[in-house]
Amino acid sequence: MVSIREVPVTATATEPAGALLRGYVAASNEVSRDVWGTDDYERDAAEMLAGMRPRPYERVVRLVAVDHRTPDEDVRPDDVLGCAVVVMPLQDNTAWAYVGVTVRPAHRRHGVGTALYDEALRLARADGRSTLMAETDHRAEPAPGPGARTATTGSGRIPVDDAGVRFLAARGWTLEQVARRSVLALPVAAGTVERFRADAARAAGADYRVVTWDDRVPDEWLDEAAALYTEMSVAPPLGGLDYEQDLWDAARVRDHEDTHRDRGTRSWTTAVQHVPTGRLVGYTTLQQIPPVRDLVHQEDTLVAQGHRGHRLGMLLKAVNLQRLAAARPDARRVATWNAEENDHMLAINVALGFRPAGCSGEWQLKSG
Repeated sequence: MVSIREVPVTATATEPAGALLRGYVAASNEVSRDVWGTDDYERDAAEMLAGMRPRPYERVVRLVAVDHRTPDEDVRPDDVLGCAVVVMPLQDNTAWAYVGVTVRPAHRRHGVGTALYDEALRLARADGRSTLMAETDHRAEPAPGPGARTATTGSGRIPVDDAGVRFLAARGWTLEQVARRSVLALPVAAGTVERFRADAARAAGADYRVVTWDDRVPDEWLDEAAALYTEMSVAPPLGGLDYEQDLWDAARVRDHEDTHRDRGTRSWTTAVQHVPTGRLVGYTTLQQIPPVRDLVHQEDTLVAQGHRGHRLGMLLKAVNLQRLAAARPDARRVATWNAEENDHMLAINVALGFRPAGCSGEWQLKSG
């Protein structure tokens, strides 16, 4: 019989009480390797624990499935059959939650996923969350036809025979969007990024200048960054996903940075200033999450409304890739996700050398 237990937030990841956390990480990493065929998305317990600590803007609950006869302190990593996470915003989107459920391949089709799912939904519903989001990950996008399920946007497909797809579809979830996973092999051929940077800089002209920082936003740009983060929260195509704008201020930016510092994350940000007004009007961020050093994540890229059409997106990405090459010459890949209908950003990525490497289905379930 399976027992579903909440992972406690312990002082350290190595103490005896952290056994459930260590088992969660082991199960999560096994599933990630099974899905993607790579260790690129491996997590470690200390990094995950840092992201679970109470914060004013988000509550994260992690669950594990174990044999009901095993006491918490006796759980070994291999004893965890599957895991789940519930992420609940606390300031904005307070009727929304993200739910993720994963089960080790050897323990599927035995009710483990259903037990985790039921408890995750119970927690979300008990907290008043009426709009839920979940994801399914896929190593390759299927060809059009009866073996593919298309998002409500009409862009992007996922395999209908995937276990996670069948699970969510059977429970009334709607596939609202498909996000393309793209990977850029590093290092990029000599001169390629420099050429894109130079061409984009010419198109931008003298009205725009580049500003850069590592990890933390300089005090002088803090309010500007908060405004950009607010716009970014709803700037990318959302398909039919019911997600409202997140309001950022200086305190929230610093809390976000503190969380990443505690997780051991490194980040490199390039922003662009509109010289006539002095305002920041765009940014892009690359991020490296321990323990993986080969992979860098391409996170947000935004050009503010009113400043598009000047090739600022290409300028931002090209400059930041040059900065990454200098700071992390050992990095071997950059990975990112973009909505399949986000033609403009996908075109920039393809030009830089990103290639399709799988996809994720973005699902939604609404009640009330």
